[in-house]
Amino acid sequence: MAAVTASRPRASKAESFVDNKRKEDIRSANINAGRAVADAVRTSLGPKGMDKMISTASGEVIITNDGATILNKMDVLQPAAKMMVELSKSQDSAAGDGTTTVVVLAGALLRVCQTLLGSGIHPTVISDALHKSCAKSVDILTAMAVPVELTDRDSLVKSASTSLNSKVVSQYSTLLAPLAVDAVLSVIDPEKPEIVDLRDIKIVKKLGGTVDDTHTVNGLVFDKKVSHAAGGPTRMENAKIAVIQFQISPPKTDIEQSIVVSDYTQMDRILKEERNYILGMIKKIKATGCNVLLIQKSILRDAVTDLSLHYLAKAKIMVIKDVERDEIEFVTKTLNCLPIANIEHFRAEKLGYADLVEEASLGDGKILKITGIKDMGRTTSVLVRGSNQLVLDEAERSLHDALCVVRCLVSKRFLIAGGGAPEIELSRQLGAWAKVLHGMEGYCVKSFAEALEVIPYTLAENAGLNPIAIVTELRNKHAQGEINSGINVRKGQITNILEENVVQPLLVSTSAITLATECVRMILKIDDIVTVR
Repeated sequence: MAAVTASRPRASKAESFVDNKRKEDIRSANINAGRAVADAVRTSLGPKGMDKMISTASGEVIITNDGATILNKMDVLQPAAKMMVELSKSQDSAAGDGTTTVVVLAGALLRVCQTLLGSGIHPTVISDALHKSCAKSVDILTAMAVPVELTDRDSLVKSASTSLNSKVVSQYSTLLAPLAVDAVLSVIDPEKPEIVDLRDIKIVKKLGGTVDDTHTVNGLVFDKKVSHAAGGPTRMENAKIAVIQFQISPPKTDIEQSIVVSDYTQMDRILKEERNYILGMIKKIKATGCNVLLIQKSILRDAVTDLSLHYLAKAKIMVIKDVERDEIEFVTKTLNCLPIANIEHFRAEKLGYADLVEEASLGDGKILKITGIKDMGRTTSVLVRGSNQLVLDEAERSLHDALCVVRCLVSKRFLIAGGGAPEIELSRQLGAWAKVLHGMEGYCVKSFAEALEVIPYTLAENAGLNPIAIVTELRNKHAQGEINSGINVRKGQITNILEENVVQPLLVSTSAITLATECVRMILKIDDIVTVR
């Protein structure tokens, strides 16, 4: 009996002890999932990175090495791994380029965090140290950056071609980079010089030809044919263009109703009324002097019928139907006209004016071009060509990245060296700073500095160089004060990267580091996953 009473207090002591095993397991599972995602895209970093072939459930095949596209198409189930996918999406919307870099960085940070957690450092301490290191990194990068003016077109083209060099269509960077720069500069509004809306640049893809045939069109391009049904005009000079959102077809009842017609006279009357109704509409259109109609796609009923097309052709009005709803805003902005929602509001002042609207043959299809637009809005269209659908899609994605790079430079006008130079410099300066700090914090900052070396290491590895030798030599060069030394992948050695014209916007680097750090801090703070039915 005495033995039983003696063991009781010991049991209560054991009950008060908290079990931390589960929390550690969850945390390490999250970190491993994040690292797995990072390792999946790591091989596609840099100009010599490999491409991924993605086969979707519907049988569609995509070839790309754009980090955001790869992760977006991945079917990720683990919640922490999903955060990595979201991370590359947010980098895509913030900077547009560096989507692979940001995930690889986050993966490296997770790796060092796992080591620090294994050493028994509390997650909150690591998280705070990461935050401080991140703020310090942004300051160091800003100090390294070189200011750039928008009038300096060469610098802008250099940074756009750096972005294109890591893509499948890198051999066309001499054509696509100046094209992207001119497109962005042409849509900048002088009143708001900091803001570029990429929706003002429309990319139209057309199969056939090669990427070399890609060009900008000063006007509007539609991947559509003119309606030929009733022999209407296919070319119009001195065009007066109306963008209409109503249908030129006989009215229907709002709800499904069937009308029973008992005799032929009534049938004739219906047809006659329909004809008069359409004729009435066309007379109103013709009265304003309009001779080109762009008709929005309709879901309720046919936008035009054979009868209305016949009368429009007779009235010498050119018809382009099925303009997508989301294109309407771009079209009206370009043509400097107003969309017309009802025939009663059809007035001459709502029309747009252009010198020429014509159908042009391209490859095996046709496109519609509107050129010489009067008082044209600040928009531009790019016609992208490609020999097959895969190249075409990848060319569009690459062009989008190049446009984003130029947009970054417009909003934050600083350039920074590429080729792993800023990361090594950060690593060196943060390492020196870590020695000044006390306690755990210095230890964590030192690990953060080591993690940044993953970028130059991966660049060297993907280029088939010896990563350890290259990174060591790179550190040595930076220690001697050559802050712009980076990995020249083409020559396979360390050179001054700024002289090689490998430059990127400051915004890409700073946003990659801040977003990666934020994501890693969030994953660190999670200690349990609760599933809710």
